[in-house]
Amino acid sequence: MLGLSTFYFLLSTSFSSTYKIAKLKYNGGGDWYANRTAIPNLIDFCNKNLGTNISTEEGLVEIGSSDLYNYPFVYLTGHGNVIFTDQEAKNLRNYLIGGGFLHIDDNYGLDKFIRPQMKKVFPELDFVELPPSHPIFHQKFDFPNGLPKIHEHDGKRPQGFALVYKGKVVCFYDYECDLGNGWEDLGTYPDDSQSKRIEALKMGANLVQYALTQ
Repeated sequence: MLGLSTFYFLLSTSFSSTYKIAKLKYNGGGDWYANRTAIPNLIDFCNKNLGTNISTEEGLVEIGSSDLYNYPFVYLTGHGNVIFTDQEAKNLRNYLIGGGFLHIDDNYGLDKFIRPQMKKVFPELDFVELPPSHPIFHQKFDFPNGLPKIHEHDGKRPQGFALVYKGKVVCFYDYECDLGNGWEDLGTYPDDSQSKRIEALKMGANLVQYALTQ
């Protein structure tokens, strides 16, 4: 397990250090394992376009594990039920306060489950929608209209929400967008074009860059 001082050092030197991005495993029966090719493809895209040195091996970590502190950026996805125990919520809170970053990707149907669980993590915070002018949309790649629409579900507009702790975005939540589907291998979803896939990867790269430099 990394100590907090080492964790901060890793974050500050992240573009030259080797580290991993991890998928979060949670309880409740939801498919935390969805989007199997997404993270490896995002890692490859970031290493090629941002100059990062992320390990090509995707990490896997449980929310309540002390190993969570080994990862500066973690990813949570799924369609169904999510349950955090009190210990898991406390561990995730400490991780995020200590410099970690969580990306929640609504793979469709996650919203009603994840919101009450994140309220356990930060009872004092509410998700706020980030405006198109927010720096997260203007990193290496520019998204003047904010979060792009990648995968169609209910015809709703895409929204990028955040939990902001003491002025810092510690969690980004994409809703009605499905970035992770866009990161998957071309052809995984026949209706998704290569142009949409690249758009999703660019937005994902922005998240990584923002998380490692804010």
